[in-house]
Amino acid sequence: MAGLDGVRRQIEPSDYGYGPVDRDLYSLSAEELSEIRSVPSSLDEALSALENDHAFLLEGDVFTSDILEKYIEFKREQADVVRLRPVPIEFSLYYDA
Repeated sequence: MAGLDGVRRQIEPSDYGYGPVDRDLYSLSAEELSEIRSVPSSLDEALSALENDHAFLLEGDVFTSDILEKYIEFKREQADVVRLRPVPIEFSLYYDA
């Protein structure tokens, strides 16, 4: 649905600071890097983005506001469950003898 929305509205990702980038990202200055945007890097960021911009999902009656609200609530609860427990690499780093 997001892709269709972009096509319908003729959105060009590079106009908004999203790639493609034909430069070595590791050699850019801080000022140049600040011009390059990225997609959400965590579930929390993605859910916040979905909360802030989901009108395209309501078109065509595919989703309703209630469904999106409940989905975001459910996923935030899942994220909290994961955040409160150590992941396997943490056991290896901190508890492995």
